[in-house]
Amino acid sequence: MKKLEKRAIICLAMAAVLILGLLVFTYRFVRYGDDWATFYANQSVYKDGRLAIGSVYDVNGVLLAENGGGTVKYNSDEGIRRGTLHAVGDMDGNISTSALSAFKDDIVGYSLLTGTYSMTGRGNDIRLTIDADVSKAAYEALGGRSGCVGVYNYETGDILCMVSSPGFDPANPPEISADDTSGMYINRFLSSTYAPGSIFKLVTSAAAIENLSGLDSWTYNCTGETEINGEKIRCANGTAHGVQDFEDALANSCNCAFADLTQRVGANTMTEYAVKCGLTDSYDIDGIFNVKGSFEFPETPFNLAWAGIGQYNDQLNPCSMMVYMGAIAEGGRGAVPNILYSALSVTERTDRMIEESTAMQLRSMMKNNVVKTYGEGNFPGLDIYAKSGTAEVAGKSPTAWFAGFIENEDAPYAFIVCVENGGFGSQVAAPVAGRVLQAAVEANR
Repeated sequence: MKKLEKRAIICLAMAAVLILGLLVFTYRFVRYGDDWATFYANQSVYKDGRLAIGSVYDVNGVLLAENGGGTVKYNSDEGIRRGTLHAVGDMDGNISTSALSAFKDDIVGYSLLTGTYSMTGRGNDIRLTIDADVSKAAYEALGGRSGCVGVYNYETGDILCMVSSPGFDPANPPEISADDTSGMYINRFLSSTYAPGSIFKLVTSAAAIENLSGLDSWTYNCTGETEINGEKIRCANGTAHGVQDFEDALANSCNCAFADLTQRVGANTMTEYAVKCGLTDSYDIDGIFNVKGSFEFPETPFNLAWAGIGQYNDQLNPCSMMVYMGAIAEGGRGAVPNILYSALSVTERTDRMIEESTAMQLRSMMKNNVVKTYGEGNFPGLDIYAKSGTAEVAGKSPTAWFAGFIENEDAPYAFIVCVENGGFGSQVAAPVAGRVLQAAVEANR
């Protein structure tokens, strides 16, 4: 009897282990089945280590990449190939944030029920939200300089272009040495951070609007430099702006005035707004994630002032800043970006970044920037709201920025332009933005 009991216990234990194993396998199959199916050893979807089935199209149905025969057939236009490289991907899968790498399961047509089997044997076609012609225009506007351009629809979240440079022609990839430091495989729009310079003043401005009383009557007399605890903060080229109100200070990008505002706002509130405005977030872009920005706002007055101007240890991701621009355009909440096109998609919104009244005031100030400082004539046909930035980089030329949005009919687009070591934002990044946005508006006509 005791032997029977012992054997029964052993059988029950073995059954429990079997059931547990089946549950673990089922979970792993559901969770990781797409990774197993798209592993390089699967010869039904790969040839010579490359995807052999499926195609990638832009939002207008333009073929960007077609897999087959151990190679990838790209668009016949070299400008489109270069402009969409980081969104589409290279033959060998070195760009991890690209469609050919991140959406392999969609491209091969994977499902839990049928695996990678398809009746046609051609896999699946995917359609991206990017526009091939706008991406080409962005790549050409960068002119071979390192940096990135991002444009998205702030009502729907659809990314119109995310162009990174340097790059290469994916149909004719170069030989890249082991010690190459160009970063041509990196999508700078998603995977890089930079000192933001004066575009960060749009965050400091939001914090000031919502936390400082008497801002409407606040003024600052700029002499071109200000001394804080024995150290100096200077305006660009030492320009003395004179008496500045809040709107003037942003239009003239007065460092001295914003140093004063940052100290009034305080370190804790500045930290809060860097988080609230989504600059420390990583957005889920259909399974692709951008990197988080990082910011430090010390109690030390000089370093705090420098951080509020967009310097010190500030590190900004371009994609996150673009979403914040969209939030200003849309009344305080941004659209979460997406890159896989769907006619049935529902726009996902961020948490509230700023109050609607704050967004309205920032919109007015950004329009004033264009009218007073950048010149509306430099952006023909564009109803544009913007802020430039010139971020100092030790031992190198400044990084040029231009960020904002347009409100043209049928073209509700937020944008970000970054040109590494390019110089002044209004002189270098702004013309890039103008050229790309005009191409984007034209594409909608």
